[in-house]
Amino acid sequence: MRILFIGGTRFVGLHMAREAVRRGHDVTVFHREPKDLVGLETVSHIYGNRDSDLSGLHDTHWDAVVDCCGYRPAQVELLASALGTRAGKFVFISTVSAYAEDIPPLAVETDRLADTDSLEEADSLSVVVTGENYGPLKVLCEQSTLRHYPDALIIRPTFVIGPDDYTNRFTKHVLEVRAGGVVQAPEPQSAAWQYIDARDLAAFTIDAIENNLSGAFTVAAPSGGITYGDMMSAIVEATGDSAATVEWISPEAAQGRESEFPFWAGGESIGMLQMNTTKALNAGLTSRPLLDTIRDI
Repeated sequence: MRILFIGGTRFVGLHMAREAVRRGHDVTVFHREPKDLVGLETVSHIYGNRDSDLSGLHDTHWDAVVDCCGYRPAQVELLASALGTRAGKFVFISTVSAYAEDIPPLAVETDRLADTDSLEEADSLSVVVTGENYGPLKVLCEQSTLRHYPDALIIRPTFVIGPDDYTNRFTKHVLEVRAGGVVQAPEPQSAAWQYIDARDLAAFTIDAIENNLSGAFTVAAPSGGITYGDMMSAIVEATGDSAATVEWISPEAAQGRESEFPFWAGGESIGMLQMNTTKALNAGLTSRPLLDTIRDI
């Protein structure tokens, strides 16, 4: 298959493009400037800017297009205009944050999405993406996608972790524990947490393309989630004898230090970190053990 990746040079998109190459697909990556990318030595490159220069996309037909970096609906609109009917299967990488903040545990793909009514100038390319509007903007991106491509595939991953993570969110915890000494983590240890390895996310997405799947899929492991304490314990176990000691501090002591604990939800067990992934599992989702992901990092 001829597969085009919009933003296939960093983390999620990079692993997806690598997986497509590994399977023998004809891969093209659209990005801003030349880069040496391990695992993508054989791909074709189109250089441009999705916000201002999509001219390189006007001549070719692809069997599938994967939008890995759409954060504003105006970006989806511009891309659809440039591609026209030459996109084949359109895949939009969304987020579990597209669900409503108050959804219950074990929610499924048809449950309520984030409210978009309060967004102002959401159709602008310059709207600033924040923690508050990230999910609602992704909902609008999904809606824009489906207006142009009714049979689109929508992927909603939870926290994505693994090698090549430029966000350093999970990697930060692994490196701190590996450095030894004492590492602080906020209570409660029982707070819900859910993740997906970027490589497992990539394998599921390429499987879904190959099988011509449509609709929305929540992609996370394990179904229903684990706990924050399980996450930290796995990092300690994978590190071995040199691991730091974890000092658990109260939620009150952690307040105001949220940037130090990027996976902490204020001590609450929120529903979007306990998602039901039965639909994705039935479609072939598999996930490696968390210990393996930590060791690879």
